[in-house]
Amino acid sequence: MRAAVFRGSSSPVAVEEVQLAAPGPGEVRVRIAAAGVCHSDLHVRQGDWQLPTPLILGHEGSGVILETGAGVDDLAVGDHVVLSWVAPCGTCRPCTLGQPVRCLTAANVVAPGGVLNDGTSRLTVDGQRAYHYLGVSSYAEEAVVPASGAIKIRADAPLEPLALVGCAVATGVGAVRNSASVPPGAHVVVVGCGGVGLSIVQGARLAGAERIIAVDLRREKTSLAARLGATDEIDGSAGDVVETLRTLLPDGADFAFDAIGGATTTRQCIDMIGVGGTVVVVGIPRAGTQVTFEPQTLVDFDQRIIGSNYGGIDPHRDIPQLVDLYMSGDLFLDELISARRPLDEAGQSLDDLAAGATLRQLLIP
Repeated sequence: MRAAVFRGSSSPVAVEEVQLAAPGPGEVRVRIAAAGVCHSDLHVRQGDWQLPTPLILGHEGSGVILETGAGVDDLAVGDHVVLSWVAPCGTCRPCTLGQPVRCLTAANVVAPGGVLNDGTSRLTVDGQRAYHYLGVSSYAEEAVVPASGAIKIRADAPLEPLALVGCAVATGVGAVRNSASVPPGAHVVVVGCGGVGLSIVQGARLAGAERIIAVDLRREKTSLAARLGATDEIDGSAGDVVETLRTLLPDGADFAFDAIGGATTTRQCIDMIGVGGTVVVVGIPRAGTQVTFEPQTLVDFDQRIIGSNYGGIDPHRDIPQLVDLYMSGDLFLDELISARRPLDEAGQSLDDLAAGATLRQLLIP
């Protein structure tokens, strides 16, 4: 098959011929319909995170089951699926406690990475072992993934836009619903209006938030946020963002979501919350990024700083629900897609993402 191969930050991402082995026990082979281009892929390309190479990029995607491995009885050839980069084992302590997003087996797949749940790879390039990215590797014509990471969805839903549900949308909406439990009437600020940030905006709207304030350096992104549910916009390039927020919400926000994950934006979110407020760090920073704050302030004002990994979702529960919300017209996905591109443009799509000019791009094998 053809796949986008990453060989190191000093080499361009290029589409090559790659060998994909048949699925092993508990695995499935999927024909990729679409793969989303995410900042997590960009972090790898930029060398922010160290992973084994050669690596097949991509962790957000959708497709159709082509083949099932031994022991797979809940999926069949022809099923439509959204790929989840957390493929819960179902047997570790977090899984048995109903917290599959914290699965210990999946955590070992994510870091140090490069393998599937059994610790091995199904990929070969030029006779050399190649590696999976986050257990998915969706920048390819096909993928072999753990069956628990292939989430069956309704067959009448269009597969291309639903690729976004596998990461950006689940992460953003889930951060509101699961990690923060935003109640109706809340005042929410979202810093960063890319695919994840715009999904946070939609999650806040679905939760019944009273004020949703969108912050970004690009006016076109905050304008889109307003169409998706934001009540106010802040131009992040004009003046002091925290001061502007405080003019809109003198008592501060109840929830401040950092959809970027940078030292500056997390610090801004800390300064934006009021009494009882919560900062939710959703965007993933470069390794080693540090932010300072005063613990006394957190105690005095009963504030919280929390992280949200993959929106705290249960993939088998939340992904089909998000698909239903899209099909009912309550969740907007098509508006998040700025381009559909052939697989050969994977490298260029990452360049465009780095430039900040795009929302979610889809690679269509």
